[in-house]
Amino acid sequence: MDKAKKIVTMRLDPADRHTAANLGLPATLSVSVEGDIAVLKLQRVEKRNALDNVTVLGLQAFFLNPPAGVKVVVLDGEGEHFSAGLDLSATQELSSTDGVFHSRMWHEAFRHIQFGKVPVISVLHGAVIGGGLELAASTHVRVAESSAFYALPEGQRGIFVGGGGSVRIPKLIGTARMMDMMLTGRVYNAEEGHAIGLSQYLVGPGEGMKAAMELARKIAANAPMTNFAVMHALPRIADSSPEAGYMMEAMISSIAQADIEAKTRIRDFLEKRAGKVGKK
Repeated sequence: MDKAKKIVTMRLDPADRHTAANLGLPATLSVSVEGDIAVLKLQRVEKRNALDNVTVLGLQAFFLNPPAGVKVVVLDGEGEHFSAGLDLSATQELSSTDGVFHSRMWHEAFRHIQFGKVPVISVLHGAVIGGGLELAASTHVRVAESSAFYALPEGQRGIFVGGGGSVRIPKLIGTARMMDMMLTGRVYNAEEGHAIGLSQYLVGPGEGMKAAMELARKIAANAPMTNFAVMHALPRIADSSPEAGYMMEAMISSIAQADIEAKTRIRDFLEKRAGKVGKK
């Protein structure tokens, strides 16, 4: 291992409590790195990892500039809960104008997750409610443990979603289901949430991180251009008209297949040096 890599490893050692500070992050977030995978954890256990301004801005800072060499991020919440959502104490005295800018701050932070530099896998357990569900919806792959439960209690609080949930969540579960959650306070358990599309994977208690790391290793092994296209082009194609989508697909496909790494991987497959789908 060369000297530069040693320095990165030392700074990003999970045992180093100054890791977040070294990366310019608040104490409400912690970071560790295993190879080319970073684990970012919400660290407000006493608040069930509720999201305050400092934490949201910290998330934005991290995803704007993830550690060098990181290809995938796993996002988790310390303790029993992923996130209980917005810390309401942060918005109690906001005026209408301030509220708009507060919501836009969340939009900007979560945009850098969904359309950032690397794919993000979230590990969902315990409370995944309100802003916590909005945060999860901005990630690309969601692994839920059987303890996870989902709710949008904004209707009962006299407020409305403000972290991009009205855009992202209906794409996962449909507008009607989101309406029901907000109007009635309906809570989905892990199995129900998985069935309607809130998670792509459902695992047992305490198994979320292991499953997420296995998935992260698979994603990290992909060609970077393909991961970029899946993250940035695919959602935009899905939102486009069919003709615009077909054109964007053709453009992205041609760019991806012209990449040197793609040509190498295809050559390896044709010359039987690459594994086949479904075989290890």
